[in-house]
Amino acid sequence: MGPPSANGVGSTGSDASPPDPGPTGRRPYVRHATRVTYGYGGPAIPVSPSSEDPRVAALAVALSGHRAVDAREQRSIDECAAALGSLEQPFDRHASPTHVTASAVVVGRRGVLLHLHRRLHRWLQPGGHLDPGEPPEDGARRECEEETGLVVRHPPGGPVLVHVDVHRAADDHTHLDLRYLVLGPDADPSPPPDESQDVAWFTWDDAEAMADDALVGALRSARRLIATGVVEATGTMSEETDG
Repeated sequence: MGPPSANGVGSTGSDASPPDPGPTGRRPYVRHATRVTYGYGGPAIPVSPSSEDPRVAALAVALSGHRAVDAREQRSIDECAAALGSLEQPFDRHASPTHVTASAVVVGRRGVLLHLHRRLHRWLQPGGHLDPGEPPEDGARRECEEETGLVVRHPPGGPVLVHVDVHRAADDHTHLDLRYLVLGPDADPSPPPDESQDVAWFTWDDAEAMADDALVGALRSARRLIATGVVEATGTMSEETDG
């Protein structure tokens, strides 16, 4: 069984025999005259026929198997799916005002890690834009380490896409933000001088109380994974997800 999703104990995969793998070599696809669609456990998602970035197909698969935690996230998933069908380079922030970003919902023995955004003056999860060719799960981890000074890691079973949120950003940009659950150490954050110095661990209740609408869904999804034992905040995975 593959790595878990925010939907619960199951994988984003299917128990049925999958069709032949697509260009990623890992997931089923169907080729049409003008587009390629990807689906694995949910409705197939078409991607731009001119896109040659393998990250696009991988994201289409992830979205097709991801269930929304609330109406806001469902709208965000729909917007992300539409962008994959129309944008040639959705991961390139210079190619379009609408592009993919990545962030990290950091959990650990001390609770949830947030930082006070210097421009927005809100407590948020660490994250940002992707480097050229960088997978979003790697970008989420890199941005977290750069902004908090802590070494974090994905769960042993692999990266977990815990939430999706589409929101407006500076310079009339629209961010298609992919949130990954990552595991943090039992340590104090030590952000570098050029980053926000307000980085702290919070209890789940305190983090949810101060979260805005864009973050609260991600926290609830992550908390559910911890509470049900799919992912342990100490860094181990439950045996039933190892397949």
